[in-house]
Amino acid sequence: MSRQRRPSPGHATLRVRVVMVAHESVHRALRGRRLCRAVTAWVCATALGLAIPGSAATPPPPPLSGPVTREAWKDLTTFHEDPARIDRARDLLEQEVARTPSLEALVLLSWAHLAWADYRASTTEAKLASYERGRDVAKRAIDLAPRSPEAHLWYAANLGRWAINSGRLRAAFMLSTLRGEIDTILEIDPDHVPGLSLAGSFYLETPALFGGDVPRAEGYLRKATALDPHFTRARVELARCLIEQRRYAEARTELARVIDERQPSYPADWVLRHKPHAERLLAEIRSR
Repeated sequence: MSRQRRPSPGHATLRVRVVMVAHESVHRALRGRRLCRAVTAWVCATALGLAIPGSAATPPPPPLSGPVTREAWKDLTTFHEDPARIDRARDLLEQEVARTPSLEALVLLSWAHLAWADYRASTTEAKLASYERGRDVAKRAIDLAPRSPEAHLWYAANLGRWAINSGRLRAAFMLSTLRGEIDTILEIDPDHVPGLSLAGSFYLETPALFGGDVPRAEGYLRKATALDPHFTRARVELARCLIEQRRYAEARTELARVIDERQPSYPADWVLRHKPHAERLLAEIRSR
């Protein structure tokens, strides 16, 4: 992932592996009914209950500056083993932000609130409050570092998830906000792999009437997989793009690469989501 551009001086704290989790959260809404698909996939996070095999190690942390953010990163990348780690990460980061609201702490806290809302909240009210807090924290990160693609991604993730759960998903501003955040991320860094993959999903899932464009989607996804061949989220989306165009042989090749991946850029997502999804898609198109 070192091929990605670094943020501006003073903000080069969170690398793309943090973004991958946000990116996974935002992507899943791009899979519902046609108009809602353009926004819905935004923010379903990784499912719990499956252990990562020994060969799929937790990704190394980005160059975080302090022990609190390093500990929170560890909790947020291993909570599939113990969901209570989300609570611990959130509480640690709230204390850290109260003391020193750095970009890295704000971005991680926004992630923690989204994860807590998805997996720990027991009521709709608690979910919405946590998404709102995550959204507001990410907005503070944007105010602190307007050129941080990570801050923009987490802002959109929490905002989209809040809209889904509050029944405001169909609001027109959501589609324009999503497109605006994608444009901002890629304007900041045209080689931002999660941003490219997100753009691909957006143009694949959005109806043509509202700007959807399957060939354009394929272009974004091919660039993403060229920059990081092990970014399995983008490869699954590329396969879906090929299926949409009835290019089944090419899609089978991409899906097989996901299933056979030995060095996924984000092992947890590969184990819990991308490999099972690729296996399901491959079974569906095997005879086509």
